[in-house]
Amino acid sequence: MLRSWKGLFLVLVLLIAVGAAVAGCGRQSSLVTSPLADGGVTGFVLTPDDPVVQAAMRVQEAHTPRLLGTAGVVGTAVTADAHGKPAILVMTETRLGERLPATLDGHAVVEEVTGKIVAFAVGHTALQVPPIQLGTSGGSVTDFANNYCCSGTLGSLVQKDGVQYLLSNSHVFAGDVVLGGNNKVAALGDDIMQPGYIDTRCSTVGVNFVADLSSLSSVYPPATTPNVDCAIAQVRPGMVRTDGAILEIGTISATTLVAYVGLPVKKSGRTTGLTRGTVSGINATVNVSYSTECGGTTFTKTYTGQIMVGGRFIKAGDSGSLMVEDVLTNPRAVGLLFAGGGATAVANPINDVLGHLGATMVGQ
Repeated sequence: MLRSWKGLFLVLVLLIAVGAAVAGCGRQSSLVTSPLADGGVTGFVLTPDDPVVQAAMRVQEAHTPRLLGTAGVVGTAVTADAHGKPAILVMTETRLGERLPATLDGHAVVEEVTGKIVAFAVGHTALQVPPIQLGTSGGSVTDFANNYCCSGTLGSLVQKDGVQYLLSNSHVFAGDVVLGGNNKVAALGDDIMQPGYIDTRCSTVGVNFVADLSSLSSVYPPATTPNVDCAIAQVRPGMVRTDGAILEIGTISATTLVAYVGLPVKKSGRTTGLTRGTVSGINATVNVSYSTECGGTTFTKTYTGQIMVGGRFIKAGDSGSLMVEDVLTNPRAVGLLFAGGGATAVANPINDVLGHLGATMVGQ
């Protein structure tokens, strides 16, 4: 999420502690179906329904509590090693080297120095002429407190019971959860604006009011469920393209795709526009630090089963972006981006998001 102090552009970072461990087998496996044409992050494909990958996930999950208790470890995931074998990825703030185990239950451990992972909310910053496309700057009019204003990305279009809604992160649409510095909390019916405060000098003058908040925080209080950071807002008539077109991506598929290590993906977001990356880890466990309101106090929520993406994929302002497979026409949705740090991004699996909301993608 981005925030502005008295109209200045400052980054509101919600710190995530993410640690990842990678386990690798010693023999060639049928789970390595093919090397990627572009090399990707790992150059190999690992699918989550493969028994060998599932075995690695069990090892990762069994050792995650101990690993996260190690100073400097910020999360765990399953990835591929240099030979395409499933490995336990350990993400760290600074290099730990020999302080990490070399193997875990027969799986190699691979370290990736990510630094701190941060949750981003709030380049596609311009005021659009309605009906707007998505992958653009936006947020809630309540996201102004403590002399700061915050905003995020309007990610995509979903539908339920025949009604269309904007999809973004909960901490973008409903991030104000205490009375705090503005004597307000997010409430159903709150105006969702385009562009967001960060791109309007903390003003609502001349903005598009495109939707009304339709779900409250999935993040606060920091319970283990739901395991997603998402919210929806009902579209106002005539304000959003009904085909759900996303800037620089276009229309998407109505169907979804389960992430696997080696999957090429792309996203369109407020800050960095269209970027491409490769899924580098699945089944990740991450600890995410949030703010109770714009410029507020922090709390932490733990997620499991998340998707990791390598490369400079997102920056502050890109949270809420929809991650899709990197194909030219009607790509399938893979995840909802909400966090990142260093060269790593984090996304909720899109099917978990849709299941929580009882919604489906709007697409072709």
